[in-house]
Amino acid sequence: MTDFFKLHFFIPLGIVLALIIIPYVGYMANQQLVLGVVIPYLAVLIFLEGLIYRVIKWARSPVPFRIPTTCAQNRSLPWIKKSIGEKLDNPETTLQVIGRMALEVLFFRSLFRNLTTKLRRPADHPEDAKLYYWSYKWLWLGAIAFHYTFLIVLLRHLRFFTETTPGFVQTIEHVDGWFQIFQPTVYLTGIILLAALTYLLLRRVYNPNMRYISLASDYFPLFLIMAIGTTGILMRYFFKVDITAVKQLALGLVTFKPTVPAGIGVIFYIHLFLVSVLFMYFPFSKLLHMAGVFLSPTRNLANNNRWVRHINPWNYPVKFHPYIEHENKYRQAMKEVGLPVEKE
Repeated sequence: MTDFFKLHFFIPLGIVLALIIIPYVGYMANQQLVLGVVIPYLAVLIFLEGLIYRVIKWARSPVPFRIPTTCAQNRSLPWIKKSIGEKLDNPETTLQVIGRMALEVLFFRSLFRNLTTKLRRPADHPEDAKLYYWSYKWLWLGAIAFHYTFLIVLLRHLRFFTETTPGFVQTIEHVDGWFQIFQPTVYLTGIILLAALTYLLLRRVYNPNMRYISLASDYFPLFLIMAIGTTGILMRYFFKVDITAVKQLALGLVTFKPTVPAGIGVIFYIHLFLVSVLFMYFPFSKLLHMAGVFLSPTRNLANNNRWVRHINPWNYPVKFHPYIEHENKYRQAMKEVGLPVEKE
């Protein structure tokens, strides 16, 4: 392991371990009000303000040209027909852009089509090296498994924030816990979530190319979400907490009538503190690609430059200076360094 890897791997790991210790110390110091009310409210406030700031900043960024990434035939002669896939790869209309965005957001289409390369050298003729391309679906599978299980876990938690559990949440819990072999019910999404995170982490550790380009900002969210998932599993199956008290705390937060019931174990406050840190970290990290994908000009624009003229809205009038004005201003300096001038 290089020093570069050790620095960017172990520092975020140490930070996450320190974040686990902080709520433990606070719990022992009887600071449940701070851990259960103040920090969650602060986290939501930072999350909303940071999200709004970043989205407005992106929305105000000038995009004077249409720069959608394309990999298919653009509209051409009438007798050259395009398939549905080509229309989504090179959209001409707003409807096609919506279809492309839907496939990208819901199914990670560009990642599904990801290719990997490898340079292979024959043992008997190493000079005849060839570059091979092939489909690589493991990254897509790990990414989509992580994102969808994380979404389901979030939806399942809505039962803590509502007086009566919504019907769709009950349906999600029923489907998620269909493989019932233990008590309480084992939710498959929790297991798949940790498995997907482990794969994404090991991919960065054991793949030399990924390890070379990975920074602390890449490892930290992985460690943080793994810690959140682990504490959630520990809290559900091993270190039991009073669910009624947890729901009372959650309902108090969403109704702005905060209360801190007694009898909630320290593992819950560790879990809640880590979730709060994730909320605070989210708007200032790479995790905000969740919102950024909708504002990416490489994805949300139709490629119609051939038949629609686009005027740069930021192309304000500029006062140009003719050469003679430039020479009049710098003639003496130009003559001193030997540059030719039109007027002596």
